[in-house]
Amino acid sequence: MLTLEKFEEASEIVKRVTRPTKLMYSECLSAQANGKVYLKPENMQYTGAYKLRGAYYKISTLSEEERAKGLITASAGNHAQGVAYAAKEFGCKATIVMPTVTPLIKVDRTKSYGADVVLYGDVYDDACAKAYELAEEHGYTFVHPFDDLDVATGQGTIAMEIVQELPTVDYIVVPIGGGGLISGVSTLAKMLNPKIKVIGVEPAEAASMSAAVKEGHTVTLSSANTIADGTAVKTVGEQNLPYVLENVDDILTVEDEELVGAFLDMVENHKMVVENSGLLSVAALKQMDLKGKKAVCILSGGNMDVITMSSVVQHGLIQRDRIFSVSVLLPDKPGELVRVAQTIADEQGNVIKLEHNQFVSINRNAAVELRVTMEAFGTEHKQRIIRALEANGFRPKTISAKLY
Repeated sequence: MLTLEKFEEASEIVKRVTRPTKLMYSECLSAQANGKVYLKPENMQYTGAYKLRGAYYKISTLSEEERAKGLITASAGNHAQGVAYAAKEFGCKATIVMPTVTPLIKVDRTKSYGADVVLYGDVYDDACAKAYELAEEHGYTFVHPFDDLDVATGQGTIAMEIVQELPTVDYIVVPIGGGGLISGVSTLAKMLNPKIKVIGVEPAEAASMSAAVKEGHTVTLSSANTIADGTAVKTVGEQNLPYVLENVDDILTVEDEELVGAFLDMVENHKMVVENSGLLSVAALKQMDLKGKKAVCILSGGNMDVITMSSVVQHGLIQRDRIFSVSVLLPDKPGELVRVAQTIADEQGNVIKLEHNQFVSINRNAAVELRVTMEAFGTEHKQRIIRALEANGFRPKTISAKLY
């Protein structure tokens, strides 16, 4: 069982390997949510995520014999690094099975802590099945990423820190993958103060906990296709579900598009990189009424590879009309390109890409195509630029924007 005694023990033990992640007050999120919003930046942990807590506490409870056999786990990345780091601290061998689509940064960092990495399957569930197979074959000790109450106890230490730092907290908003974090945080939060409301958040395309709560037992989704790869879990933990049913006040779902916007906000307003799974709590604020309340959003991790990051930034800028493209048809004669550029400049648009296609029509005198990708301040500014182009007779057509 999850007990206060074990939570207190875990809180002291995890201090050996975690750095303090003090709450950060967010002015911009507070203004948006009409309440007071604080961030718990677990993305700033040594391994880039909260998972180190549960992994380290779990391994601390194992016998010397269990550790000597070698450890094995499956993970989309953050638990992998947590187990690898903790195993190194305890001086034991670790093997990690990760989905083949795991971002390279998570694979490389897991290896850097001394673990052996096996890439297998498309999602966590595939990797987990392989890890059990290898554990049986080699006699390894399995450290489950979420369906383990010792792991959940370690994750729950976050709630202890939140309540100690902000005793008057009203809401704790928690990302959900397999359920280890939410079960630990919600159970301890209710033990410390039953009035605290704990809100779980899942990706809409991987809402396995919502499905389990609805049915009253774990269910397996047909797919878990989301950019929030750290929470792309088809089946939540059996051991976690009873604690979620008892202690979690509500579970919200967030679309991938909302995570894109949240990432942009976090980078621009807080100067922090938070992975998509870690942003579930922030993205969910738009669905909550926080008037006069204090909420803490757990930022569960920050391990995002640069290629994914650049893609999310591009999509975020396009989503908010800060980058857009138009196509205009021009007669093929000198000066037309200059007229288009001047019209955009007069409205303070910033051209970042031009494509001039003379072969769009057989009759070049009738029309050549100019595709312009430009930067704007937002939707209103974009519309002003388009109206100016129309006023100068260019008949612009909005097309899909691409930076490269």
